[in-house]
Amino acid sequence: MPEAGSFRQDISRWKKKKPPVRRTVSQICPPPRRPLTVADIRPGMDNERLGVVRDSMFQNPLIVKAELGKPRERSCSLPGIDFNYGLYLRGLDGGVPEAIGHWNVLKQQPTCPQELTRDYIAMNRGAVKAGLVTARENILYRQLNDIRISDQDDRRLRKEPPALPPDMTYGIRARPSTPFFDLLQHRYQQLWVQEQKAAQKAIKLEKKQKVILGKLYETRSCHLRKYKPPVKLDALWHMPHFQKVGAHLDTFPTEADRQRAFKAQQEERAVRQGTLRMGNYTHP
Repeated sequence: MPEAGSFRQDISRWKKKKPPVRRTVSQICPPPRRPLTVADIRPGMDNERLGVVRDSMFQNPLIVKAELGKPRERSCSLPGIDFNYGLYLRGLDGGVPEAIGHWNVLKQQPTCPQELTRDYIAMNRGAVKAGLVTARENILYRQLNDIRISDQDDRRLRKEPPALPPDMTYGIRARPSTPFFDLLQHRYQQLWVQEQKAAQKAIKLEKKQKVILGKLYETRSCHLRKYKPPVKLDALWHMPHFQKVGAHLDTFPTEADRQRAFKAQQEERAVRQGTLRMGNYTHP
């Protein structure tokens, strides 16, 4: 059990506690920093300058340097603590008492009569009937005979807005949702395969229904197209003392393969000659 003396001391301390001090906004938030001046510059500061120094030099954000441990200066002078930011609306209506006492009703402004549109078709027709064809004569005729379109005719000529249904919704139509089930089931792949099969069947039916023409006769151009000009085979040149020496390397498995390869080389010899190895008649 705690002693009675210590309990009384705690109570006395609790009673002696001071109430919390209420601080104003100006005390919690200090006033904004004003721009630097020549009087604020001390030796060793970052903004210390040599030569002629003016207050305007410390109001240029391109010249002022940021001091260590302090926010950067914006070189803009701010108003005092009592300044209220924002737009001040001056009450000219008298407030609530005047609003309850009487109601200011805006007087309807007189509407100006709308000027009727000129009827140029009727004026041009009348000028032609009167025998006036030049621009000067038409201007004088219009000044003397100023014909206007009546309200009924003007209303009839104006295009009325199109009639829209009462349940019409304005705006852009929303994009349809993505068919995830079709994507997971490979539905589009199955449709593509079915389209390809249907296209192949249509091609086969078209080939079957195609009328087979009579016998095709080979003309002179067909023979010339298939004709291969003979190539004169020239014997390879060998040195005299190597003519009787046999081959030491044979890369063909059998003699038949060797003859077949030489025959193919002789057939393609004509088209593999020339400057670009594309034939004798090919020029660069």
